[in-house]
Amino acid sequence: METDFLIVFALVVFISSLIHGSIGFGFGLIATPAIAMFTDIQTTITYILVPTMLVNLVSILSEGGFFEALKKFWLIILLMVIGACMGTFLLIYFNSEYFKLLLAFIIFIYLLQSIVKIRASFIHNYPKSSTYGLGIIGGIISGLTNVVAPLTIIYTLELKYSKKDTIQLSNLCFLFSKVGQIIVFVFYGAFSSTAVDLSIISFAVVGFGLYFGLKIKKKIDAKFYTKILKVLLFIIACILVIDTI
Repeated sequence: METDFLIVFALVVFISSLIHGSIGFGFGLIATPAIAMFTDIQTTITYILVPTMLVNLVSILSEGGFFEALKKFWLIILLMVIGACMGTFLLIYFNSEYFKLLLAFIIFIYLLQSIVKIRASFIHNYPKSSTYGLGIIGGIISGLTNVVAPLTIIYTLELKYSKKDTIQLSNLCFLFSKVGQIIVFVFYGAFSSTAVDLSIISFAVVGFGLYFGLKIKKKIDAKFYTKILKVLLFIIACILVIDTI
């Protein structure tokens, strides 16, 4: 593996975990499109699977109320795992560059939602159907792009969940869906030795990023920090679109 890529990978993982630690989400949302600029989407996801799981586990534990959140959202989590396994199978079978466009589209949806506050009244009117839809569709998208936060944010906002619930739902869905995803990757032999090596390297980098992120969380203006994140995401999404087309 080239030294230049290792440096870029470590830097992306550090910045992504730093942001995640400071605002409660964002690791997959930043790391996935950033790494995808240098390789295909399947390889990107296998490279950051383990660090993603580590970051989400730390975030869940730092928020507290793990078992309460698990009891509250178990159905969505279960459906998300099923959907993620389906999405991972599609990713392995097709491994299309156009999945990068799907990733960019999800990022644009997230950015648009944060600007115009997209309303999805059907979620409030049909909460049970919306739960199934979020679980399965969100899981498939997570399996294909490693990103599902925009959907969970819209869902929790419409049902007026607290910020803590939003963070816990996003992280729990990610954590358990990644467990399902890694099982599928291993079953099909798509989890390479390089991915294992990068996962080992990333432990220390993620640890430092989360440590400083949690420190920053207590001192910075979260709204200003989020604005910087959105600008960064917009630039990355545009690069993905241009690169793919």
